[in-house]
Parts: sequence; C-alpha cells; structure tokens
Amino acid sequence: ARIDYKSVGIRPSDMAYAPSPKHFQAVNQRLQKIDREVAKRLERVKAIWSSAPQDRVLTELALVEREVDRARRTFGLFFDIFSQRGSVFASSLAAHDVIAIDCYAAIRQADPQIFPGPLLKPVCYMDHGASPATMRRGILLSRLSGEKNLFPLIRIPWDRDNPWQAVFLHEVAHNLQADLGIWQENRQAVLMRMVRSHGMGLAQIYGRWHKEIFADLAALLLGGPAAAWGMAMFLAYPASKTTTYRLGAHPVPFLRIFILAEMLRRMGFKAEASRLKRVWQGLYPANQVRRIPAPLLQTMDRAIPDAVDEIAFQPRRNLAQRTLVDMIPFTRHHQAAIEAGAQQLLRGKIPPSLPPRHLVSAAAYAVSAGKTDARPLSQLVINHLASLARQPSSSASSAAKRQAASVA
Repeated sequence: ARIDYKSVGIRPSDMAYAPSPKHFQAVNQRLQKIDREVAKRLERVKAIWSSAPQDRVLTELALVEREVDRARRTFGLFFDIFSQRGSVFASSLAAHDVIAIDCYAAIRQADPQIFPGPLLKPVCYMDHGASPATMRRGILLSRLSGEKNLFPLIRIPWDRDNPWQAVFLHEVAHNLQADLGIWQENRQAVLMRMVRSHGMGLAQIYGRWHKEIFADLAALLLGGPAAAWGMAMFLAYPASKTTTYRLGAHPVPFLRIFILAEMLRRMGFKAEASRLKRVWQGLYPANQVRRIPAPLLQTMDRAIPDAVDEIAFQPRRNLAQRTLVDMIPFTRHHQAAIEAGAQQLLRGKIPPSLPPRHLVSAAAYAVSAGKTDARPLSQLVINHLASLARQPSSSASSAAKRQAASVA
C-alpha cells in the first residue's frame, strides 16, 4: 500500500491546502515497514508449512493477518484524513493548520531551540463528535493496532470548522504539552503540591485532571480572555451535567470555569475574571450544585489557585527552568491588539499584524458583537488564513514565518 497526492484525490488546485510531502513520506515509510513485517511473517509460514503442527501454522497465519490489519488501519486512517484536502473543507482545514503552527511559533519565539529539531506540523481533519479532540505525536493508537502516531492529528467536528472556536486552542495545547516533554513532569508536580497542601484524596483527583487543566491554561495564554469565554460557552449545559462529578481526566465543568477565572486573574485580567465568575455563578447558583463531592467544593478556593500556580507559574526542568507563562507570554498589549482586530473584522478587513492564534479571539469578539453575519466573517478569516498556507512567506507574524521554516 502507498499513499500519494493523486491516490487520495488531491488535485493541483488543492495542493496549497494539502499536507506536506514529508507527511506523506512518513506515512509511506510506516506502510513499508509493515510490508516488510508481512513478508517476514509469510516466509516463516512457508518455512513451517509442511512440518509444523497445524495449530502452529494457524497461529503463524494469524500473525500475518495481524500485520495486514495494521497496514489496513494505517492506510485507512491517513487516506481518510488526507483525502479531505480535496474536499470543500480543504481551505478551512488548512486555516486551522495555520493556527496550530502559529501556536508552536509562539513557543519557538520564546526559545527557538526548545523543540528537539524540526517537527512535522499538526494536521487537522473533520469528523463526527460534539467536541474537538487530538491524537498526540508518538502515542500508541488502538485505531492503528498499537502503532505510534506519526504527527499530531486534530479532529474538528463537522459543525465546528469556524475560526473562533476556543476549544481548538485547547486541543493544540495538548500537543504542545506532549512535544515540550512536560506531560509527566507536570503531573508529578501537581500531585506533590496537592498532597502537601490538601491530602492524597484531592491530589489523586487533580492528578487525573492535570493535562486538561494544562490545556485550558495554555489556551488562555494563546488566545487571552476570549478563550476563557469560549470555553465557558462550550461547557454551559444544564446544571445536571455541568455540576456532576465523574471519575475521569476532565475537571467538573462547574469547577473548570473557576480554574479559568483564576488564570485570568493571575494573567492580570482581574475584571474579566470577576465577570466570568459572576456570570457562571448566575447560571449555576450554589443551591443547584449538588452532584460534586463536598471536599472538592470546600477546598476549591485554595486548591484551584494552587493548581493554576503549579501548572502555569512554576518552573519546569524540561522548559529549562522556565514557566509556562514565560514560554507563551500574553499581555494587555496583546489583548488590545485583539480587540482592535475585532473592530477591523467588523468592517470587513483583516488585521494584517495579528498572528493567527490571536485572530481566533478577534473573530470571537466580532461574532459576539452581533453586528455582522457570522458566515461572511468566517469565510473572510478562513480565506486569509488559508492564503497563509499557500504563501507562508507572507505570514501575518514573524513568528509564523520562523515556524513555517522550522516544520516540514
């Protein structure tokens, strides 16, 4: 099996939106590796065909089938993803690729050497599901029969391809955490902080939540206050869902917004933090919050600031003893530029100096102003970002230019 531009239906007019040749090369190298394993297994079958017990032969045949299935799954996953770049969603997917690249550029701007050499950029694709999701680089995927994922894949639900979705920044942040090599370091730091301050029970809960809290906090550093409001809108369900505790990786939605508000406060946006908390408490009054264990509620005023401080404001060895806020700085200057960019979008103009990750927030503000039809606004932003995919040298920010040169 082999995948190339022609075989997945990408036409010459689609090439600007397609994954890079190195993405195709990585997939084909994986397929060739599996093919070699199939050939080796077949030789083993031939060698024992006449002499081994039948059960042994059947086992060896099953091992051949295992590798064939691995090839089938690898081919199918990447064929499905790459072929979308020959569809009506091609420009939107390329636009989201550009946003993801710019998030990496923000970190490279803080330290050009922080990542271990060139990285294949994330590739976005459309799929069913209510929420975006990601498959990080290097993780073992059951969808690929245990093969490692070759490069970050970010799933966008069919109805969430508009360029103002804060949850997209959250998914990119998961990949940043993995590629920075601080996944386990963060978890251990959160566990130790919580054990010392709040005991083992609470530490285990926040330890399970560490990666989602990191992605939320990093999304705010990538997009500013608009990202917090976007996450709040995404999580605003009836109280029976938002205030129910479930064992798992995601914080209780009710508590999650207080985590975001604390991050806004620490970033220097105290008024926005207070407003977010006030709105959230108005939606979910204290007398409706009945499905969260009492220890979580009783300690939230102390535990949430500890978690935010540990994840975003404490130095990490793999960040060369710097903090997350050092690696992705977000200031009032950035916020002012985003708000000015929203006004330009409302006039039908693209703010030329705004980096793609901040354009997400500017578009969100423009939509929330209610003064323009969302569809043409979406197309305006998508066309602009897709044009950066076609012409990386004319990127909206110098950081994006550097990133375009540093990824395949």
